[in-house]
Amino acid sequence: MTGSLTIVGLGPGSEAMVTPEVSAALASATDILGYAPYVARVPPRAGLTLHPSDNREELARASEALRLAADGGQVVVVSSGDPGVFAMASAVFEALEQAPQWQALPIRVLPGITAMLAASARAGAPLGHDFCAINLSDNLKPWAVIEKRLRLAAEADFSIAMYNPRSASRPEGFGRALATLKEAGCGDRLLIFARAVSTAEEKIETVTLNEATSEMADMRTLVIVGNSQTRRVGRWVYAPRRAE
Repeated sequence: MTGSLTIVGLGPGSEAMVTPEVSAALASATDILGYAPYVARVPPRAGLTLHPSDNREELARASEALRLAADGGQVVVVSSGDPGVFAMASAVFEALEQAPQWQALPIRVLPGITAMLAASARAGAPLGHDFCAINLSDNLKPWAVIEKRLRLAAEADFSIAMYNPRSASRPEGFGRALATLKEAGCGDRLLIFARAVSTAEEKIETVTLNEATSEMADMRTLVIVGNSQTRRVGRWVYAPRRAE
Protein backbone atom coordinates (compact mmCIF):
# COMPACT_ATOMS: atom_id res chain seq x y z
CA MET A 1 0.00 0.00 0.00
CA THR A 2 1.34 3.44 -0.93
CA GLY A 3 -1.05 5.47 1.21
CA SER A 4 -0.88 6.30 4.89
CA LEU A 5 -3.12 7.51 7.66
CA THR A 6 -2.02 9.97 10.34
CA ILE A 7 -4.24 10.94 13.27
CA VAL A 8 -3.25 14.29 14.76
CA GLY A 9 -4.17 16.75 17.49
CA LEU A 10 -4.32 20.45 16.62
CA GLY A 11 -4.05 21.59 20.24
CA PRO A 12 -6.51 23.84 22.05
CA GLY A 13 -6.71 26.65 19.48
CA SER A 14 -3.56 28.69 19.02
CA GLU A 15 -1.31 27.88 16.08
CA ALA A 16 1.62 28.24 18.49
CA MET A 17 0.39 25.09 20.26
CA VAL A 18 0.43 22.91 17.14
CA THR A 19 3.51 20.69 17.32
CA PRO A 20 6.10 20.77 14.51
CA GLU A 21 5.44 17.06 13.89
CA VAL A 22 1.75 17.74 13.31
CA SER A 23 2.52 20.74 11.09
CA ALA A 24 4.74 18.53 8.92
CA ALA A 25 1.97 15.94 8.58
CA LEU A 26 -0.53 18.61 7.53
CA ALA A 27 1.93 20.02 4.99
CA SER A 28 2.34 16.65 3.25
CA ALA A 29 -1.31 15.56 3.36
CA THR A 30 -3.46 14.99 0.28
CA ASP A 31 -6.69 14.65 2.30
CA ILE A 32 -7.74 16.03 5.67
CA LEU A 33 -10.83 14.78 7.48
CA GLY A 34 -12.44 15.93 10.69
CA TYR A 35 -15.22 17.81 12.42
CA ALA A 36 -15.89 20.91 10.32
CA PRO A 37 -14.58 23.57 12.78
CA TYR A 38 -11.31 21.64 13.15
CA VAL A 39 -10.85 21.14 9.42
CA ALA A 40 -11.43 24.89 9.01
CA ARG A 41 -8.24 25.48 11.02
CA VAL A 42 -6.19 23.97 8.16
CA PRO A 43 -5.46 26.47 5.35
CA PRO A 44 -6.47 25.24 1.88
CA ARG A 45 -3.73 24.73 -0.68
CA ALA A 46 -3.18 23.12 -4.07
CA GLY A 47 -3.16 19.34 -3.91
CA LEU A 48 -5.11 19.18 -0.65
CA THR A 49 -8.73 18.08 -0.34
CA LEU A 50 -10.59 19.02 2.83
CA HIS A 51 -13.37 16.69 4.04
CA PRO A 52 -15.34 18.42 6.83
CA SER A 53 -18.16 16.51 8.52
CA ASP A 54 -20.57 16.67 11.44
CA ASN A 55 -19.42 15.97 14.99
CA ARG A 56 -21.54 12.80 15.28
CA GLU A 57 -20.08 11.12 12.19
CA GLU A 58 -16.89 9.81 13.77
CA LEU A 59 -17.09 6.21 12.58
CA ALA A 60 -18.13 7.16 9.05
CA ARG A 61 -15.28 9.69 8.97
CA ALA A 62 -12.80 7.10 10.21
CA SER A 63 -13.93 4.54 7.64
CA GLU A 64 -13.62 7.09 4.83
CA ALA A 65 -10.13 8.02 6.02
CA LEU A 66 -9.08 4.36 5.92
CA ARG A 67 -10.52 3.97 2.41
CA LEU A 68 -8.75 7.06 1.11
CA ALA A 69 -5.47 5.88 2.58
CA ALA A 70 -5.94 2.42 1.08
CA ASP A 71 -6.45 4.13 -2.28
CA GLY A 72 -3.02 5.75 -1.96
CA GLY A 73 -3.79 9.05 -0.22
CA GLN A 74 -1.64 10.68 2.43
CA VAL A 75 -4.56 11.09 4.78
CA VAL A 76 -4.69 13.09 8.00
CA VAL A 77 -7.56 12.94 10.48
CA VAL A 78 -7.65 16.01 12.71
CA SER A 79 -8.99 16.51 16.21
CA SER A 80 -8.65 19.44 18.56
CA GLY A 81 -6.40 18.93 21.55
CA ASP A 82 -4.91 15.44 21.56
CA PRO A 83 -6.38 12.81 19.20
CA GLY A 84 -6.30 10.14 21.90
CA VAL A 85 -8.27 12.09 24.50
CA PHE A 86 -12.02 11.95 23.78
CA ALA A 87 -11.20 12.36 20.08
CA MET A 88 -10.66 10.58 16.78
CA ALA A 89 -7.90 8.04 17.47
CA SER A 90 -10.29 5.64 19.20
CA ALA A 91 -12.83 6.00 16.40
CA VAL A 92 -10.22 5.17 13.76
CA PHE A 93 -9.11 2.02 15.56
CA GLU A 94 -12.74 1.01 16.13
CA ALA A 95 -13.33 1.33 12.37
CA LEU A 96 -10.09 -0.54 11.69
CA GLU A 97 -11.20 -3.41 13.92
CA GLN A 98 -14.23 -3.81 11.66
CA ALA A 99 -12.15 -3.64 8.45
CA PRO A 100 -9.36 -6.26 8.54
CA GLN A 101 -8.56 -5.60 4.87
CA TRP A 102 -6.99 -2.25 5.92
CA GLN A 103 -5.05 -3.36 8.98
CA ALA A 104 -1.74 -3.37 7.08
CA LEU A 105 -2.01 0.38 6.40
CA PRO A 106 0.77 2.56 7.83
CA ILE A 107 -0.90 4.45 10.68
CA ARG A 108 0.57 7.05 13.02
CA VAL A 109 -0.98 8.88 15.98
CA LEU A 110 0.66 12.25 16.67
CA PRO A 111 -0.03 13.81 20.07
CA GLY A 112 -1.30 17.30 20.69
CA ILE A 113 -1.80 19.55 23.70
CA THR A 114 -5.15 18.55 25.14
CA ALA A 115 -7.50 21.06 26.78
CA MET A 116 -6.88 19.97 30.36
CA LEU A 117 -3.13 20.55 30.02
CA ALA A 118 -3.57 23.94 28.39
CA ALA A 119 -6.12 24.95 31.04
CA SER A 120 -3.95 23.69 33.88
CA ALA A 121 -0.97 25.67 32.62
CA ARG A 122 -3.01 28.86 32.42
CA ALA A 123 -4.31 28.39 35.97
CA GLY A 124 -1.05 27.27 37.58
CA ALA A 125 -0.75 23.59 38.50
CA PRO A 126 -4.16 22.21 39.51
CA LEU A 127 -3.22 18.82 38.04
CA GLY A 128 0.01 18.67 40.03
CA HIS A 129 -1.05 15.53 41.90
CA ASP A 130 -3.22 12.55 40.96
CA PHE A 131 -6.06 13.46 38.62
CA CYS A 132 -8.56 11.98 36.17
CA ALA A 133 -10.51 13.17 33.14
CA ILE A 134 -14.24 12.58 32.68
CA ASN A 135 -16.26 13.38 29.56
CA LEU A 136 -19.66 14.75 30.64
CA SER A 137 -21.26 14.01 27.26
CA ASP A 138 -23.81 11.21 27.50
CA ASN A 139 -23.90 10.63 23.74
CA LEU A 140 -21.90 7.40 24.02
CA LYS A 141 -22.50 6.37 27.64
CA PRO A 142 -25.48 6.57 30.02
CA TRP A 143 -25.68 9.38 32.53
CA ALA A 144 -25.64 6.87 35.38
CA VAL A 145 -22.07 5.92 34.41
CA ILE A 146 -21.01 9.58 34.46
CA GLU A 147 -22.50 10.11 37.91
CA LYS A 148 -20.83 6.95 39.27
CA ARG A 149 -17.44 8.02 37.95
CA LEU A 150 -17.83 11.52 39.41
CA ARG A 151 -18.76 10.12 42.83
CA LEU A 152 -15.87 7.67 42.86
CA ALA A 153 -13.37 10.28 41.66
CA ALA A 154 -14.52 12.60 44.44
CA GLU A 155 -14.28 9.81 47.02
CA ALA A 156 -10.73 9.01 45.83
CA ASP A 157 -9.86 12.72 46.14
CA PHE A 158 -8.72 13.10 42.53
CA SER A 159 -8.58 16.44 40.83
CA ILE A 160 -11.05 16.06 37.95
CA ALA A 161 -10.83 17.53 34.46
CA MET A 162 -14.35 17.66 33.01
CA TYR A 163 -14.68 17.75 29.23
CA ASN A 164 -17.78 18.75 27.22
CA PRO A 165 -19.66 20.11 30.23
CA ARG A 166 -22.69 21.81 28.74
CA SER A 167 -24.13 21.72 25.23
CA ALA A 168 -27.20 23.38 23.76
CA SER A 169 -28.83 19.96 23.30
CA ARG A 170 -28.26 18.84 26.93
CA PRO A 171 -27.93 21.99 29.07
CA GLU A 172 -29.08 20.19 32.22
CA GLY A 173 -26.16 17.74 32.38
CA PHE A 174 -23.56 20.04 33.89
CA GLY A 175 -25.94 21.12 36.64
CA ARG A 176 -26.45 17.46 37.50
CA ALA A 177 -22.68 16.97 37.59
CA LEU A 178 -22.27 19.89 39.99
CA ALA A 179 -25.05 18.51 42.19
CA THR A 180 -23.43 15.08 42.24
CA LEU A 181 -20.12 16.57 43.40
CA LYS A 182 -21.85 18.66 46.07
CA GLU A 183 -23.60 15.53 47.35
CA ALA A 184 -20.17 13.88 47.49
CA GLY A 185 -19.00 16.59 49.90
CA CYS A 186 -16.94 18.68 47.47
CA GLY A 187 -18.67 22.02 48.04
CA ASP A 188 -15.53 23.79 49.25
CA ARG A 189 -13.31 22.55 46.42
CA LEU A 190 -11.98 25.01 43.88
CA LEU A 191 -13.33 24.89 40.32
CA ILE A 192 -11.49 26.40 37.36
CA PHE A 193 -13.56 27.36 34.35
CA ALA A 194 -11.16 27.62 31.41
CA ARG A 195 -12.90 28.76 28.24
CA ALA A 196 -11.33 28.87 24.77
CA VAL A 197 -7.80 28.61 26.14
CA SER A 198 -5.08 30.04 23.85
CA THR A 199 -7.60 31.92 21.68
CA ALA A 200 -8.71 35.57 21.68
CA GLU A 201 -11.83 34.51 23.64
CA GLU A 202 -9.85 32.92 26.48
CA LYS A 203 -11.36 33.34 29.93
CA ILE A 204 -10.16 31.75 33.19
CA GLU A 205 -12.36 31.94 36.28
CA THR A 206 -11.86 30.22 39.64
CA VAL A 207 -14.65 29.77 42.20
CA THR A 208 -15.64 27.20 44.80
CA LEU A 209 -18.07 24.46 43.85
CA ASN A 210 -20.68 26.06 46.10
CA GLU A 211 -20.34 29.29 44.08
CA ALA A 212 -20.46 27.60 40.67
CA THR A 213 -23.52 27.61 38.41
CA SER A 214 -24.18 25.55 35.31
CA GLU A 215 -24.37 28.69 33.14
CA MET A 216 -20.65 29.32 33.73
CA ALA A 217 -19.69 26.59 31.23
CA ASP A 218 -20.34 25.74 27.61
CA MET A 219 -18.81 23.32 25.11
CA ARG A 220 -15.72 25.51 24.72
CA THR A 221 -15.06 25.29 28.45
CA LEU A 222 -12.81 22.83 30.27
CA VAL A 223 -13.65 22.59 33.97
CA ILE A 224 -11.07 21.44 36.52
CA VAL A 225 -12.29 20.41 39.96
CA GLY A 226 -9.50 20.62 42.52
CA ASN A 227 -8.84 17.92 45.07
CA SER A 228 -9.41 18.56 48.79
CA GLN A 229 -5.95 20.13 49.19
CA THR A 230 -5.94 22.34 46.10
CA ARG A 231 -5.27 25.94 47.05
CA ARG A 232 -4.71 29.45 45.72
CA VAL A 233 -1.49 31.43 45.73
CA GLY A 234 -2.43 34.90 44.56
CA ARG A 235 -4.11 34.42 41.19
CA TRP A 236 -2.63 30.92 40.79
CA VAL A 237 -4.18 27.57 41.71
CA TYR A 238 -2.15 24.47 42.46
CA ALA A 239 -2.41 20.97 43.88
CA PRO A 240 0.33 20.20 46.44
CA ARG A 241 2.69 17.40 45.45
CA ARG A 242 2.17 15.54 48.72
CA ALA A 243 -1.11 13.88 49.65
CA GLU A 244 -2.24 13.79 53.28
